[in-house]
Amino acid sequence: MQQNQLHAAWIAGCTGSLTDVALRYAGQEATTSLTGTFEVISLNGTLELTGEHLHLAVSDPYGAMLGGHMMPGCTVRTTLELVIGELPALTFSRQPCAISGYDELHISSR
Repeated sequence: MQQNQLHAAWIAGCTGSLTDVALRYAGQEATTSLTGTFEVISLNGTLELTGEHLHLAVSDPYGAMLGGHMMPGCTVRTTLELVIGELPALTFSRQPCAISGYDELHISSR
C-alpha cells in the first residue's frame, strides 16, 4: 500500500490456495492458526495506507469451510491471484467508534 500510495483500495477478487491460515473468529480476541491445504473461497475488505480490514473464507480438502478476520500468518500454497481496485478520489482511514469499541472505516474526499 505504501509503495503504490493506495489511499482507498478494496479487494476486487482473489483466487488461490494457502498452507497456513490465521483467522480471528467473530467475538474472539485470539488468533486461530491452521496448517494444511486450503482453497481460498472468498477474500473481501478494504485497504488504506495505515492498515486493512480483511475477511477470509477458506475450504479444507473435504469442503468444510472456515472464515473470519484475516490475520498475519497466512502462507500461499501454490498461487494467489489478487485483484485490488482503488477509488482515486477518496481516502480510507480508521477512526475510533464509541459503539463498537473498534477503529471503523471512515471515507473522505482526497
